[in-house]
Amino acid sequence: MGAKAKKALKKNMKKISASAAASSSSSSQLAVPENPKPSADFLPLGGGPARKAPVTKPVESKATVLYIGRLPHGFYETEIEAFFTQFGTVKRVRVARNKKTGKSKHFGFIQFEDPEVAEIAAGAMNDYLLLEHMLQVRVIPPEHVKPNLWKGFKCQYKPVDWVQIERKQHNKERTLEEHRKMLNKVVKRDQKRRKRIEAAGIEYQCPELVGNTQPLPKKIKFSED
Repeated sequence: MGAKAKKALKKNMKKISASAAASSSSSSQLAVPENPKPSADFLPLGGGPARKAPVTKPVESKATVLYIGRLPHGFYETEIEAFFTQFGTVKRVRVARNKKTGKSKHFGFIQFEDPEVAEIAAGAMNDYLLLEHMLQVRVIPPEHVKPNLWKGFKCQYKPVDWVQIERKQHNKERTLEEHRKMLNKVVKRDQKRRKRIEAAGIEYQCPELVGNTQPLPKKIKFSED
């Protein structure tokens, strides 16, 4: 590069630096608006000025009742309350039971005092393996909780003693007419059994019923007339 070319390059660099300094000083002297307009989130389709999206607050959950499914055998009210107390205060527990036998239907409900505790317990215990059963735990919204859900949850269910009921039914005092009906049913059942044995091709001589000629019952209830 010659001497003339070097001089021309220096002049051009000085001009560029001078113009840059002038532009920076002018931009610094510009007035800043006191109330800048907030940035808009969207423009309405029907036209008009830009609008800001409304700020939505997160909805706080008020659900405190949990559904617990796939309960294993032996994991009942007392065990559920003792196990879930590690998360927080438990208000009440109910296990669905059969009305006749009193046995568990393998699902139930539990209620906490704090909604946050209920959310944490549902998230921690859902799909939790307990005694070879995968628990199914979920939060029940307050609008889906039935008013009779906790009806009689403190009552300890006593299973019905069906043996005692059948014993009383068998040993009750009967009238002569009731005793004849009972004997006729016994004879009819015996005849059906004999026919089934013959239809099967089995050679068997069934023993005769004792008392098919209407013997006197042990207890007979006589009418006052």
